[in-house]
Amino acid sequence: MQKQQSFFHLHLISDATGETLLAAGRAASAQYKNARSIEHIYPLIRTEKQLQKVFEEIDAEPGIVLYTVVDHTLARQIDERCQQMGLPVVSVLEPVLTVFQSYLGAPAGRRVGAQHVLDAEYFRRIDALNFTMEHDDGQLPVDMNEADIVLIGISRTSKTPTSIYLANRGIKTANIPIVLGVPVPESLVAATRPLIVGLVATAERISQVRQNRILGAGYDPAEYVDRSTISAELVYARQICTRYNWPMIDVTRRSIEETAAAIVALRGKSR
Repeated sequence: MQKQQSFFHLHLISDATGETLLAAGRAASAQYKNARSIEHIYPLIRTEKQLQKVFEEIDAEPGIVLYTVVDHTLARQIDERCQQMGLPVVSVLEPVLTVFQSYLGAPAGRRVGAQHVLDAEYFRRIDALNFTMEHDDGQLPVDMNEADIVLIGISRTSKTPTSIYLANRGIKTANIPIVLGVPVPESLVAATRPLIVGLVATAERISQVRQNRILGAGYDPAEYVDRSTISAELVYARQICTRYNWPMIDVTRRSIEETAAAIVALRGKSR
C-alpha cells in the first residue's frame, strides 16, 4: 500500500539569486519520496527590513529554513529568529566556508553575490547561451565548427534543455534533430572542432513524452507517438552515429544534469 504524500514548507533565504540554495534544497527533498516541498524563495535579502518581511511570511507558513547570507549580523538574526520560532535552520555555505578557511588558513572575504561577479567567466557563459539559442533545433547549421558540443537525436530526447544546461556552464552547444530518412547536414559531418553526441532513449519513454507534448502544425499525432515509428527513428539515429563514430548516450533514466555530466566526461576523454 502506497503511503500518502505529505507536504512541507521550505524557505530559502539568499543575499544573491538563490540558485545555490535551490539546488541544495531540491537535492535534499528528492531523497524523500513521500514528502514534497513547497518552495518559498527570497533572493537578494541584504537588509534587516527585507529580512523582517521574510519572517512575516515564514511565520504564516512555518517550515525548514535554509539560507546563504554572508553578512554576520543578518545570519545571526536568522538563526536567533528561527530558534525563537522553533524552526530548523541551516546556513548552507557556512560548513563549506569553515573547511576552506581551515585548509587555506585565511577567512573568507564575505563578498555578497561573489559568484555572480561580471568577470570573464560570466561573459563566457553569456556568449555560450547566445550561441546555443541561435543554434537550437538545427538553426544555422553552417556554423557547426564554432560549437564546443553538438547534440543530435530524434524529437523529445532532451536536446534543447541539455544544450541550455551546458551553455550555462560556458559550453557552446548546438543541437540538430534527426528526422527519419533525412541526412544530417554536411557541415556537421565535416566539422572537426566539436564533440558530436547522439542522444537516444527507449521507444516507450519517447512515446510517453510525446503524448504530453502539444503538437504543432505538420505532425501526424498518431504517427508521432506510435512506438513502431519511433523505433524506426531510433534505428536510423543509431545508424548515423555508428557511421560517423559519434558516441551515444541513453537518456531514458537520466536527468538533464546527469546527461550533461556524461557529455562533459566524454568531452574530457576526447581532448
